[in-house]
Amino acid sequence: MTVELGVIADDITGACDVAAGVSEAGVYAEVRLGVPDPSVPAEAPCVIVALKSRTAPPAEAVADSVASARALRRWQTRHLYQKYCSTFDSTDEGNIGPVADALLAQVGPDSVSIGTPATPAAERTMHRGHLFVGDRLLSESSLAHHPLTPMHDPDLVRVLGRQTPLAVASIAIEEVRDGPEAIAHRVRMLRAEGVRHILVDAVVDSDLDAVATAVEALDDVLLTGAAGLAQALARAMAAGGAAPAVPAPPGGRALILSGSGSARTRAQVAAFGAPAFLLHMEDLAADFEGVVDRAVAFAAEGDLPLVSATAEPEAVLRTQQRWGADESAALIERALARVAAIAVEQLGVRRILVAGGETSGAVAAALRLDRLIVRRVAAPGVPWMSGTDAAGRVLDVCFKSGNFGGESFFRDAWKESS
Repeated sequence: MTVELGVIADDITGACDVAAGVSEAGVYAEVRLGVPDPSVPAEAPCVIVALKSRTAPPAEAVADSVASARALRRWQTRHLYQKYCSTFDSTDEGNIGPVADALLAQVGPDSVSIGTPATPAAERTMHRGHLFVGDRLLSESSLAHHPLTPMHDPDLVRVLGRQTPLAVASIAIEEVRDGPEAIAHRVRMLRAEGVRHILVDAVVDSDLDAVATAVEALDDVLLTGAAGLAQALARAMAAGGAAPAVPAPPGGRALILSGSGSARTRAQVAAFGAPAFLLHMEDLAADFEGVVDRAVAFAAEGDLPLVSATAEPEAVLRTQQRWGADESAALIERALARVAAIAVEQLGVRRILVAGGETSGAVAAALRLDRLIVRRVAAPGVPWMSGTDAAGRVLDVCFKSGNFGGESFFRDAWKESS
């Protein structure tokens, strides 16, 4: 099968976000976890590769992204898409810019990237090159205090310009509203001026639809952005293909794992309203296996247990100062992933909700999942996915970005009628 849209996502929750949007647009999509094996045929018009590259060393992120692009191109992928977070989570060293530069080289010597993080359904919009979260500039939102990728500058042309030696420019909302032909004309002008990365304003979905239509008239283009533009491209696709039968949700126990420190996830933990097993870094450092065993024992009790490492920003900062940001995050992710693996193996857990991109990637790896398809969408950008682990067990997994879902999501997500 020819792949119409091949997406390289920098984490698993971002991949699931795209899968949810594309599926809601009527296009069948599958998620491949990790660099895909091109010898395994693609079975969907949209294939989304879920990497764990958002906070990886830039060289590693580039290598995995290029390898994924090569696999997608072997499947005759028509549109190559670099998916990053709708809040443009990245440091001045990368990884959005270095990955975009490397993928441009895969597309062609005269290629340009065109994209936007705008996803109006998630209240992410871009105006005058500045990113807004709701009605606040990115730098005034909770993302300014993200523990791994704090975003202090809302001017994305400036942010991306610090990550790449290539020229960066933007297309203003007025030009977008002039329609697809005007957008395509502006892209050609910027390309002639030597610009290689183009960011596009978008405030509502119709702006994204105009961009999606414009790129059909352009050659040698790398598409970039969050789930919003990918969904617009799906809406523009002529044929979605026949989706396979999606299995019913499996029986078995349920489990919630929370590793995100985002403001939304903190609110979700607080609203959950039931006792949770809390992971603390000092306990894990002193007795990792003992803490994991106690967490598993807790998960064996009750219908909907929550094992959480979610903490207030002040507590996270103290942990990072004592043990290091990368070291503490890795140990907590490993603990939650270990709890998930044991719970599936020993407790009969078959339905798992995970909050946090890095945590979700660790859990998916521990469960040895390699392919996921959307079963249903529980909230904008948050689908329940069906997958089979290495032992042949069918699992229902919900990998949620820390910033997504309503405050009552930890309970609402399980309602099959939602």
